[in-house]
Amino acid sequence: MKAGAVEFLTKPFNDEVLLSAIRHAIARSQNTLGREAEVHALRLCYESLTSREREVMALVVSGRLNKQVGDELGISEITVKAHRGKMMRKMNAGSLPDLVKMAARLRLASPAPKS
Repeated sequence: MKAGAVEFLTKPFNDEVLLSAIRHAIARSQNTLGREAEVHALRLCYESLTSREREVMALVVSGRLNKQVGDELGISEITVKAHRGKMMRKMNAGSLPDLVKMAARLRLASPAPKS
């Protein structure tokens, strides 16, 4: 029923109730815009990755080890480490848990397990 309305005010209402509802709506809007800006910045970082770095990222955040990533992509473990390092820098990820959180915020699909 609200369809996006933040608050319903019943008449009669005093000025303070109205001002409080407006402040609450502005605060909610600012929080939403802040989260959207963060996701947009993450999306730009993700778009800066090469296709191989994206493949490595998807496999790493799904829990695969460098050796497993290399086997799955047909590249050496050393090459995986190089791609992983570049990807971590481009994504501004300080750690693997940070990268996993970023992938979740970007709603990246996990790769299907290799049979």
